[in-house]
Amino acid sequence: MANYSGKSSSAEKTEVRLVVAGDPGTGKTSLILAVQNDSVPQQVVSVLPTTRLPDDFYPDRVPVTIVDTSSSLENRNKLAQELKLADAVVLTYACDQPETLDRLTTFWLPELRKLEVRVPVIVVGCKLDAREDTQVSLEQVMSPIMQKFREIETCIECSARNMIQIPEVFYYAQKAVVHPTGPLFDQETQSLKPRCVRALKRIFIICDQDRDGTLSDAELNDFQVKCFNAPLQPAEIVGVKKVVQEKMSEGVSDRGLTLTGFLFLHALFIEKGRLETTWTVLRKFGYDNEIKLRDDLVSVSFKRAPDQSVELTNEAIEFLKGIFCLFDLDGDGALRPAELDDLFSTAPESPWNESPYKDAAETTVVGGLSLDGFLSKWSLMTLLEPAKSLANLIYLGYTGDSASALRLTRRRKLDRKKQQSERNVFQCFVFGPTKAGKSALLNSFLGRPFAESYSPTTTQRFAANVVEQRTTLILREIPEDEVKPLLSSKESLSACDVAVFVHDSSDEQSWKRAKEMLIDVASNGEASGFEVPCLIVAAKEDLDSYPTAIQDSVRVCRDMGIEAPIPISNKMADLNNVFSKIINAAERPHLSIPETEAGRSRKQYRHLVNRSLMFVSVGAAVAVVGLAAYRVYAARKSSSS
Repeated sequence: MANYSGKSSSAEKTEVRLVVAGDPGTGKTSLILAVQNDSVPQQVVSVLPTTRLPDDFYPDRVPVTIVDTSSSLENRNKLAQELKLADAVVLTYACDQPETLDRLTTFWLPELRKLEVRVPVIVVGCKLDAREDTQVSLEQVMSPIMQKFREIETCIECSARNMIQIPEVFYYAQKAVVHPTGPLFDQETQSLKPRCVRALKRIFIICDQDRDGTLSDAELNDFQVKCFNAPLQPAEIVGVKKVVQEKMSEGVSDRGLTLTGFLFLHALFIEKGRLETTWTVLRKFGYDNEIKLRDDLVSVSFKRAPDQSVELTNEAIEFLKGIFCLFDLDGDGALRPAELDDLFSTAPESPWNESPYKDAAETTVVGGLSLDGFLSKWSLMTLLEPAKSLANLIYLGYTGDSASALRLTRRRKLDRKKQQSERNVFQCFVFGPTKAGKSALLNSFLGRPFAESYSPTTTQRFAANVVEQRTTLILREIPEDEVKPLLSSKESLSACDVAVFVHDSSDEQSWKRAKEMLIDVASNGEASGFEVPCLIVAAKEDLDSYPTAIQDSVRVCRDMGIEAPIPISNKMADLNNVFSKIINAAERPHLSIPETEAGRSRKQYRHLVNRSLMFVSVGAAVAVVGLAAYRVYAARKSSSS
């Protein structure tokens, strides 16, 4: 730990492309020739062809390609193209020409920003041998420039003629790409970035095998061996803890190194330019350059048909129940926002801070999340983004793979044939015209009070909750203007277990529009094969109902073969067990499937065709049997004669 020695692993980059730019005569070409040949010829060409350093030139064994450029006006477009392809830019000035240093801030660095070249910049002072000794130090010159242009990773002076710090120039440039500072450290505040802190906290917790909040000497040694393939000597462990304790007493306890001390050490390494140390640790624990778990660690391996969904396994659910109890510090049966933030403090960020998850579950009056609400959000995330769900399980400490955490449900088509569903999570599409009461239905589902003022829903919205302590129901509100775009896809209904059509029972036009949507959805299901059970919900029963609409809705239900409309009043909290009825319809997917006139005609036509084919087949079979009998008869007659 004291030395964090060992060969650091490289990033996912398989090659680093460095582009050298700067004013004419600042030594760009000589710099490249010097690193390539260990010398510079008397005559130097204006621009070199692309140069590639051997794979083993630097310890990381990541190949380096160096691109020389011309800054002449006629080559300006070519220069811009090369800069945009760079992994890092080596920006040169001449130590004996102060005006070329001024050009960095007046032209080159602003030009990189103008071109949106967002890569590390290495500022290199060439011709060090020609500089006058009376000039101020590099640190004095570059410090204000680096404060203004944070993209500058480091500054270095060199001499191609005297071979001073030539390999170091491209080593720092390669290192800035392979072991970047940006994701780890905030130069302005001189502190670790939040995502880096979260990743290191997770690593600390994993290594704290006895869960006592510290890394003992044995745990420190195990950590060192895992990351750097080399054990720590007792004296080295003592040295590490001494360095930490001198700077912050809370970094070490009588049991070992605390999380505070662990984070301090990494900040210290980064400040001293040893970023490869922290990157090696992060990559050993599966992180990529964005400090997220690598895709191969959180990939969902199984392939699924459009009408299959993904759910959490019982093993994953039990793990989450344990996590819930662990972070419910006050034991009130709910996770307050602060407790939830602490729970996700080992993930890159809380996955539920934005839609569609932010307001998708029921909360307590103080914003707490019950166990049902907690598990409902996990079910929603698993349904919509299985890989994201798996990644966050791992961030929380789940050690299983995707096969143990996630399960693939049976196809809905097969569920209809078997006349039952084995799912634990159902998704219900909620259709209906504007002001029909769709949002009010979702709010009631989440236990929220009825809102007197109308607030239109402009994007799809989700609500998830547990119904009757057995099944998770997810309501997906479809705004009226998104219905047609949704149904334009053949597989639009493949993810739907049941569709609900909400209308304002006091408004005839509201019912007519809901009926049109019902027919459109039923027609889409008949054409695509993704037929879904449908229910009609007559909302706003507290208002005077429109008689014609009631009669017509009952007739439509009868004609299409679905259940009668379900009257509800969100305002009066009279929901008529609508959510249980939605679950019942989803669990029996062969029932409540609407049939349109066109669909009925096609079905009758197919039935007639099948009957005709059957008669033809029977007739053909009789003819074949008759022919065979005749042949037997003819053969016998011939032999007897």
